[in-house]
Amino acid sequence: MKLISWNVNGLRACEGKGFSDVFRELDADFFCLQETKMQPGQLDMAFDGYESYWNSAEKKGYSGTAIFARHKPLQVTYGIGIDEHDHEGRVITLEMADFYLVCCYTPNSQDGLKRLDYRMRWEDDFRSYLQQLDAKKPVVLCGDLNVAHEEIDIKNPKTNRHNAGFTDEERQKFTDLLAAGFTDSFRWKHPEEVCYSWWSYRFQARQKNAGWRIDYFVVSDRLRPHIAEASIHTQILGSDHCPVELTLEL
Repeated sequence: MKLISWNVNGLRACEGKGFSDVFRELDADFFCLQETKMQPGQLDMAFDGYESYWNSAEKKGYSGTAIFARHKPLQVTYGIGIDEHDHEGRVITLEMADFYLVCCYTPNSQDGLKRLDYRMRWEDDFRSYLQQLDAKKPVVLCGDLNVAHEEIDIKNPKTNRHNAGFTDEERQKFTDLLAAGFTDSFRWKHPEEVCYSWWSYRFQARQKNAGWRIDYFVVSDRLRPHIAEASIHTQILGSDHCPVELTLEL
């Protein structure tokens, strides 16, 4: 089973840069999107054989998630059931027969860490949500989690240490998530590999490969034996992020 996750940084803009071609080329069972920046009805997008599920932010042109699925879920949930967190279209959960698939766009702590305190509340509440799911059946979490976990996951760790996405606080919350019974699939399969999933549009960062790995597939520990491969499609353009992939043998 093949799963793809991609922060498209505006789906309408990404569609103008070949999104549909990439979608068909990657040919996934589940294709999860973050930062769609869309309201319902703004883009007529459908693919044969897929059902789509959308969670839009109340604020127009902001955040938003979507999942295209070849397999019909038992149930679909939007948000995590906490009002403070559920107005920005950040989470979609599909309950499948053997696992939960959670597509997430984690809040950015923003310049000057204006939103770091909120981010810390989000992290604790979201981890609790995942643990509640994990108590019932295994979880596959994917998305832009807006944190580079270790120094290997970022080109310039020393100069970025106190910037959003690489603060000690955010990195510790990711450590806490893994300690709660979850595995970073890419790092599990590729413990030493340097590979990024996001590059700033400034300073020719992508050409210089001055990037961050902030897009993940994180799975319940008991799914580790079923991870066939985890990869990052650095060659695919269309956004400031590239797609990440997980192949599971279930």
